[in-house]
Amino acid sequence: MVKQHITNRFSQWFGRFAEHEFSSGLQSFINHTYVNLLGLDMSEFAPPSTYPTLNKLFTRELKKERPIDHRQGAFISPVDALVTECGLLKEDKALQIKGMSYSIDELLTVQYAQEAKALYNGTYANFYLSPRDYHRYHMPYKLRIASILHQPGKLYPVNMPSLRRTKDLFIENERVIVECFTEQGRRIFIVLVGALNVGKMTITFDHRIQTNANKYKPSFYRYDDKEVWLNKGDLLGMFMMGSTVLVFAEPNLLELNLSSGKKVRFGERIGRIHE
Repeated sequence: MVKQHITNRFSQWFGRFAEHEFSSGLQSFINHTYVNLLGLDMSEFAPPSTYPTLNKLFTRELKKERPIDHRQGAFISPVDALVTECGLLKEDKALQIKGMSYSIDELLTVQYAQEAKALYNGTYANFYLSPRDYHRYHMPYKLRIASILHQPGKLYPVNMPSLRRTKDLFIENERVIVECFTEQGRRIFIVLVGALNVGKMTITFDHRIQTNANKYKPSFYRYDDKEVWLNKGDLLGMFMMGSTVLVFAEPNLLELNLSSGKKVRFGERIGRIHE
């Protein structure tokens, strides 16, 4: 059982504020202030004044569909984000930031102890979504969702200073772990990591998953009987503010064309699947 941390309580308070619908004039002022303070590029979205709450602005939908690389084997970015680290796992170790590693055994928890071993020496990438980024996350490839684990935890910030300062940050924080398979049965994990002010992380097809909601025990969901398939580019869910998406693939499956410090956009090709 995970006790609630002060970061969870603060994020819940901020979430209630962001979900509140103020008078149209005040809401427009709040929205425009947020856009101006953070320097949001709204060219792909509706005007700030059209969003009835701050959360609706956070989770804004693209006005037009992004072009997606549908070429065979193309693995696309699931988000608009900064690549903080990427490369090959060394046994169970990935880099949180240069010089600081974390264990996927601990990240994926005992629930996925055997599955984690199948990822050893595989490929990984960490994507950081800042508060100014598009907050929705999409499928990087056509995948079957086999199971999801909601692991409660703290909600420390996941910005660059925090990545450099806080050891095992992704392991400490609340997260949603999504186990996926390709059509050939190869395993990929997508891990959604919460952060300070992130009131919720959502999954489009399962509303039972409620994050930062006074839940102290992990919740596990299997979908073997439902055959949940999502196509490349399909919406998987959204952060109520910026946070982090981690992707892991078993060895010799995913070849990435990425480097740390690179900005990526949802829909663009970032690698290739070899099956």
